[in-house]
Amino acid sequence: MAAAMKTENRKPVVKIVFAGHVDHGKSTLLGRLLTDLGALPEGKMEAVAESCKRRGVVFEWAFLLDALRAERDQGITIDSTQVQAETDTRRFVFIDAPGHHEFIKNMVTGAAQADAAVLLVDAKDGLQAETQRHAFLLGLLGIRDVIVAVTKMDLVGYDQARFDDLSDQVTAHLASLGFDADRVKAIPVAARDGENILTRGRAMPWYSGPALIEHLDALVPGTAEADAATSPLRFIVQGVYKFDERRILAGRILAGSLAVGDEIQFSPGNRRGRVKSIETWPIQTDPADNPTRAGTGQSIGITLDQQSFIERGAVGAHPETPPHLINALRGRIVWFGTEPLTPGARYKMKLNAGEYICVAETIEHVLDAGDLSKSASAAVSRNQIADVVFRSRGHMAADAHGDSPETGRFVLVADHRIVGCGLINLDGFVAEDRQKSPKSANILRVTHHIDMHERWSANGHKSGILWFTGLSGSGKSTLALRLEEALFRRGKQVFVLDGDNVRHGLCADLGFSPDDRQENIRRVGELAQIMARAGFIVITAFISPYRADRDGVRARAGDQFHEIHVAADLDVCEQRDPKGLYKKARAGEIPEFTGISAPYEAPHAPELVIDTADSEVDACIERLVDYALTTFDLKDGC
Repeated sequence: MAAAMKTENRKPVVKIVFAGHVDHGKSTLLGRLLTDLGALPEGKMEAVAESCKRRGVVFEWAFLLDALRAERDQGITIDSTQVQAETDTRRFVFIDAPGHHEFIKNMVTGAAQADAAVLLVDAKDGLQAETQRHAFLLGLLGIRDVIVAVTKMDLVGYDQARFDDLSDQVTAHLASLGFDADRVKAIPVAARDGENILTRGRAMPWYSGPALIEHLDALVPGTAEADAATSPLRFIVQGVYKFDERRILAGRILAGSLAVGDEIQFSPGNRRGRVKSIETWPIQTDPADNPTRAGTGQSIGITLDQQSFIERGAVGAHPETPPHLINALRGRIVWFGTEPLTPGARYKMKLNAGEYICVAETIEHVLDAGDLSKSASAAVSRNQIADVVFRSRGHMAADAHGDSPETGRFVLVADHRIVGCGLINLDGFVAEDRQKSPKSANILRVTHHIDMHERWSANGHKSGILWFTGLSGSGKSTLALRLEEALFRRGKQVFVLDGDNVRHGLCADLGFSPDDRQENIRRVGELAQIMARAGFIVITAFISPYRADRDGVRARAGDQFHEIHVAADLDVCEQRDPKGLYKKARAGEIPEFTGISAPYEAPHAPELVIDTADSEVDACIERLVDYALTTFDLKDGC
């Protein structure tokens, strides 16, 4: 008996999600499959039959799966249900996912754990929009093995031509989503009568392929994990713990492997250290028994050869194959929120084990779930699929989903609820990373002996950057110089970096092409950070037309960066034209002039908006002074 149990425990466990449009027979198919496999609890069939009799409804195989009374009352599956069964060679966890569009988030929750999927298509109704959306979600979740079950063949007279047509349609649609046709199998079934469930039935002699259970028995669990094992290392730090003298970084290896002695780089931050030990639980009594190598799928702890500040959410990688450091990405998302996603809205993005505040910058287009055609839209409504550009307030370590599925997906949270999930596309965004490595190799960063808090205490206030952005003529320089004077008279260490002034020296070699504008803001951003670290309140007055450049400075400066939009529309600024530049630009004398022949990208979520079109200068200064004094006030003796 012990030997038999040991053999049984060695059976591979395969998790399979059953997905598809509502009323296409998922629960019916699964109920029949469990019955034929003898996997139902004793008395379950009788209890459901009695319940149907008591309620005055006809017995349905689906009722064997529907765990909630609301589901039986409405005849639909609301929540994902997990049940177990086994054959001679496999142990299965079957996941019955809801098909109704109102419960698509529940479907994602169920499918996220699966190794493979059975995608159901009603032989009579054909390929429906919800089935197409489910197919997209299966791809998003990294599922690659799909069995297409064309159900209810009895309703079409077991017609082979109908099966062949639907099989071709679904296979082609899956191929358009990136599925490998060799890993997609199609089978005709009639679940009520058990046709092609455990064995091939008599009603469809033209079908000579395997029965459903034979397809399931052929699945190999962990294929995605096996693919990840050959990928570059991605060790996700989930917690940092101090035991005795050891500082243990606990986490999970999502891809690749690591070994004692390996040099690991942790991003964001690019801090490095060598693996001193690999810790597992339960703790080994003899340290010599600790493993020296760990691979994909393992949850471990590691210690490093030197102390380094590494936080939850950091991604460990070998230095030669790090993730990208970005503060912007394109996400192909599925939206679950009851309120539409709109440009400028803020969300919490959960990426790996990290959490980042992001702004939905641009909705590039909404996709049709069927043919993936694209259309413009001002918002993304519930259950829609869309390509959206997000920007974060700091650097994120990420991979494109095509390069690393395990670290190339994310979820979005609003009001403590998951409102969306998506795949990462970095085309056009990797180059935006401003945290370039120095060209020189033999340099070391010098650490100051005076920390920031000492400088703040000496000055009597905190430091930071007030970044004024707006069109030429909006009033940036006027307000910046007046604010500088007001703060200086109050004893603050303050200085203005003005756009025209820096182009007489620091940026004298730069013009106004997009590349030169980008470099101009990069240099000014670096200088502003140096001055802020020296204890100054730095006020910058630059058009800084590109949102990506401003966000790049924010990503490096962190909480010290405060974006202030000096807002005045183009007509107002052109009427003012204090330097006569608009007149010259209209005459063609100044090429690439912002607002006329070059774009200005207004901030989506600035810390402060100053409307100079409708407010007097003194009123604007009063608001700015109040903001600065509140922001840079030393609280609690900091």
